[in-house]
Amino acid sequence: MQKSIIRELDIKEEDELLLRPQKLNQYIGQDNIKEMLDVYIKATLKRQESLDHILLYGAPGLGKTTLAQIIANELGTQIKITSGPAIEKTGDLAAILTTLNAGDVLFIDEIHRLPRFVEEVLYSAMEDYVIDIILDKERDSRSLRIELPPFTLVGATTRFGDLSHPLRERFGVTFRLSYYRVDEIAQIVRRTAKVYEHEIEEDAVMELAKRSRGTPRIANRLFRRVRDFADIMNDGKITLEITKLALGKLGIDERGLDDSDYLYLRGIIERFNGGPVGLESIASTIGEEPGTIEDVFEPYLLQEGYIKRTPRGRVATELAFELLGKKYYKGLLDL
Repeated sequence: MQKSIIRELDIKEEDELLLRPQKLNQYIGQDNIKEMLDVYIKATLKRQESLDHILLYGAPGLGKTTLAQIIANELGTQIKITSGPAIEKTGDLAAILTTLNAGDVLFIDEIHRLPRFVEEVLYSAMEDYVIDIILDKERDSRSLRIELPPFTLVGATTRFGDLSHPLRERFGVTFRLSYYRVDEIAQIVRRTAKVYEHEIEEDAVMELAKRSRGTPRIANRLFRRVRDFADIMNDGKITLEITKLALGKLGIDERGLDDSDYLYLRGIIERFNGGPVGLESIASTIGEEPGTIEDVFEPYLLQEGYIKRTPRGRVATELAFELLGKKYYKGLLDL
């Protein structure tokens, strides 16, 4: 059973790798970031130095991991990937850092979740390429210094404000990834269809793009589900009709909002008269974790203007009231 699970996971990872662009010129969107990265990488290669440490932040699914992999590819070096929660002690960090070769890229996802004492050890690794480990042997406590080759740390976070000021200051380059335009998501959908060798109508491309919340990861996920319907109902060809049917079954409306978004908005409007309401209160009302609400629900709702964050809490906007009003009126007419 264990071998079967591992094999399925490996196939899934290979599938994801096919969808991920490998070079900057293949990466769609984030044009300003690509332009600056191209300059920084070329200058680094010309000087034969290690690239400065880079911090990427933004909502989930916007391409932070993909950019880190592209950076390593453009530099012609290896990449090691880990996450903040996986590094529980300084020995874990030391074990990773000591496997790096000169110029390698270390990618730490969810870097805001690094334990503080591990973060403090990381400071000297980033600045001086050394780590100091305290060896505590009862009465005799001494420090061991380990020299590291020059490397590039790429950190990624969905919560820029949760990073400590000393850690933020040690990154030479900071990029904020933005939501994608509909035309950019459409390009990604076309590329995904080509990778999977599925014929798709242009109207279906645009429909998927409009409902993908400006997020490549969501676009690719929705494409797979629409593809399932097309395989069963239309010999694999993805039409506008099948796309609307599949997305309707998934509960995703024309704006890209799903049942969870409506649950969140109804919670604010019906239970708290539109707010303001604190995060913990709305989380307990709808039965979701506060972290999930902050990282998954709210970024897009804020972007689209359905809610506002104020010092007193979350507030539903007039747009949210209009949205739910139309939905309720439709429900009454259908009765």
